Amino acid sequence: MKRAMRQVSIFVLASVLLVGCGIMGERGAAASMNVQEAAEHADKMLDSTIGAIEPEVEWAHGDTTSGSCDLTRRRVVTTVISDQRRGNFLGLIERFWKKSGYKITSVKEGKTHPAIFATSPQGFGIVLAIRGDGQAHFEVNSPCVEKSKVAEPTTKPNGPAYEGVEIPRPNVHSDFWSADTPLSSARPSSS
Repeated sequence: MKRAMRQVSIFVLASVLLVGCGIMGERGAAASMNVQEAAEHADKMLDSTIGAIEPEVEWAHGDTTSGSCDLTRRRVVTTVISDQRRGNFLGLIERFWKKSGYKITSVKEGKTHPAIFATSPQGFGIVLAIRGDGQAHFEVNSPCVEKSKVAEPTTKPNGPAYEGVEIPRPNVHSDFWSADTPLSSARPSSS
C-alpha cells in the first residue's frame, strides 16, 4: 500500500513539475492568465471530462493547491468502478481527451493503480489516477501563471460536498460502472 501510494505521489509530483511551470512546452493562452483564470480553466477541463462519462458517476471536489506560480484542482469519484469495468472507464476518458485535442503523455499500466496523463493545447496537465480501493481521482495542473487570489470552484458536485471532512472511499453503486461483468477490452494505449 505504501509503495503504491509512493508511486502515485511520484507520478503526481512529476506531472506538477513538468506541467505546473510550463516546462512541457508552449503555454499559449495560459501565459497571460492569472491563478484565478487558470483555476476557472482547470474547472472547465474537469467539468467537460466528468460530463463525458456516461452513465454519470458521483464525484466531489478534492483539495485545491497552489505553488509559487501554479495551481492544482482535483475531483474524486465516489462511485464504485469495479475491476471489470476499470478498463472501460480509462478507455472512455482517454478517447475523450484525444477528441478534445489533449496529448496523451503517459499511461501507467497496472491492475490496481493505472493512470493516464495528458496535456491540453494550453499547457495544462490533466491526470486520471486510480488509487486506493479503486477510487478514480482527476487532477488538473496549470502551467506557471501570474499570481493572484483564487476562489473555490463554483461547479456543484452531483452528490455530497464533503466540505471539511474526508471524502469517503467509493460507496455509490452504479448498475453499469459497479458491475462484476466485463464489457470488452478497452485499456488505454500509450500513443
